[in-house]
Order: sequence, then structure tokens, then C-alpha cells
Amino acid sequence: MSFRSNVYSLFVLTGALLLSACSTSAPKPSSEPDTTLPPLTTLYDYQLIDSASGQPMSLQTLVEALKDVDVVFIGEFHGNQASHLLEAQLQAKLYQQRPNQVVSLEQFNRDQQVVLNRYLDGEIGEKTLIEDAPAWSNYAGSYRPIIEFAKQHFLPVIAANAPAQTVRCVGRQGQAYLAKLTEAERRQIAQQAFYSDPAYADKFAAFLAKSRHGQSEQSTTDPEHNPAYLAQLVRDNTMAESIFNALQHNPGAQVIHLNGAFHSDEFLGTASALKHLDPALKIAVISPVVVDDPQTPQFTQTDRAKGNAIYLIQAQPEDYVQAAKRRAAFKKMFDTADAKPCR
Repeated sequence: MSFRSNVYSLFVLTGALLLSACSTSAPKPSSEPDTTLPPLTTLYDYQLIDSASGQPMSLQTLVEALKDVDVVFIGEFHGNQASHLLEAQLQAKLYQQRPNQVVSLEQFNRDQQVVLNRYLDGEIGEKTLIEDAPAWSNYAGSYRPIIEFAKQHFLPVIAANAPAQTVRCVGRQGQAYLAKLTEAERRQIAQQAFYSDPAYADKFAAFLAKSRHGQSEQSTTDPEHNPAYLAQLVRDNTMAESIFNALQHNPGAQVIHLNGAFHSDEFLGTASALKHLDPALKIAVISPVVVDDPQTPQFTQTDRAKGNAIYLIQAQPEDYVQAAKRRAAFKKMFDTADAKPCR
């Protein structure tokens, strides 16, 4: 696989659910035809569905169902305000029920933990956090409420993800890149960096094939032959190990972990890697589902399999409609990646 193919694969997977949320598809048949759901009037609206029954549920009902859960995975579409509103509201209500709470985030990497801690301790301001971490570009509009709630209530916040440079270079060079890491750099990623659930490998391969519109691809989802999949595993296993370590250091705590939905849908990815580390953990997954018609929200049996509960939301506006604009965005992404060489 060429370097640019590797970068493309990583880019596509990182934005997987965001892209799918913006795509069009045939209307989904309702899994519960007798249930009429209220319309999703604004882009902040969401409708929770109990996956077991297929029936609508309130936020309070969900909170009560999560009382004895060790780790709550809240899947999101990055930048979708309905996802971020649910996360903030669920965080606050779960805290009221179990104040011994730890927040874990895909959106910060392990090598950013020191900067994040300095902000939580009041040593630096928000602009410094955003610049020095650096935080994601949508931090203020999407993750500020989560961090501020944790700061106000003195809650631990775990920068759970693997360092971006390591992920990027594994995506170019594969497993061999780990031999080039210093001892300190190696500690920034999971010990079992490449644990893989076969079902997750199949899911990755299916998505990658779809994203390439059926074009043939030489590499496979075998970790030894697909650096893009290896890079994804580094993320998932590092986040899983970060959550596991947080539980060891905070006995009896409930961890709420925020990540892109691809990392936890169908209890795969990070959720599966965490279960591999500790099969006794009680894990719950909350997953987003984009509806085709906000006025008559519907979902399918397949949607219900994404988690213990799903939440219906509207799609985000498309980033680019014109092909020329889309090509320019990809070129900028490639140029940025080229400017960050690996050892």
C-alpha cells in the first residue's frame, strides 16, 4: 500500500461515522411500527431508544439502568451537537447517581495528560490548554462542558488515546515502527497494542471497501499486512488500557468514556479490547443513529444491535458538495501529513 493510501485509510476511518452521517440512503423501515416517535426539531434534539425493547426511553430511565455499570461508552459523531448535548446531560445525571466518576476521552492523547492536568488544577487558562495540548478544533463547542463539569467537581479526566504521531507512523510503517520508539514513547501506548477481535477486523475491512467504492485493495485486515488497521488497533487498545488503569487507580468508580461511535458500536473496538483486559467488567454502550427523516424518526433492528441504548439524531450538513472543494480538502490533508515525517 502506498503512503498516501495509508494516510487516506486512516483519514477515512477517523471520519467514518461523520461521513456516513452525511450520506443519503433509502428510508429505514421502523423496527417498532406501532411506535410513533416525536420529530427531531433541532440539531440538538435526540431520542433515546432502549435496544432490548425497541421502545423510547427517558434520560432518567437510562441513567437508572446504568447504575451498576463499571464503564459507560458514549459513542458520538464528532461535531454533532446532539451527541455532545447528550454526553453533557448524561455525565451530570450519572454523577448525581454515582459521584465517584472518572471521565475518559478519545479527544485527548496520553502525551497531553500533563497539560490537561494543569488546566484541571487551575494552573493554566483554557486558551493555553487548547494551544498547548493541542485540543481538537471543536473543543469549545463540543467538549468544554465535559471538562468544565469535571473541573468543577474535582473529577479525574483521562487523556486516553494514543499519541497522534505514533498512530500516524504505525499507519505508514506497521508494527515495525514500535521498535523505533523510546522507552518513554512506548509507555504512551498499550502494552497489547495490536489485540484484535476478528469481528472488528471484518467490520474495518467492510467499511474500508465501501469507502473505496469497490476499488480493489492489496492489503487485508491482517495486522501484519494492513498498517491502517494496525493504527486503528493502537488507538483502541490504548484507550482500553487507559480505562482499565483508571479503574485500578479509582476503586469503585464509574468511568464514562467518550469516543467516535466506530470505536464502540456493536461492543467492538475499544469496548471489546477493554473486555479482553477484564472480562468481569460491566460495560454499557450508547450509540448514535442518524435518521433519514427528522420529522418521522425511524430505526432498524440492525441499529438496535449497536449498543444497550441508541439515540436518534439528525445528520450534520455535508462538509463539501462540490468535488473540487473535496479534492482540495484531501490535498491539504495529504500535505499536512507529508510535513510530519516518521523516524
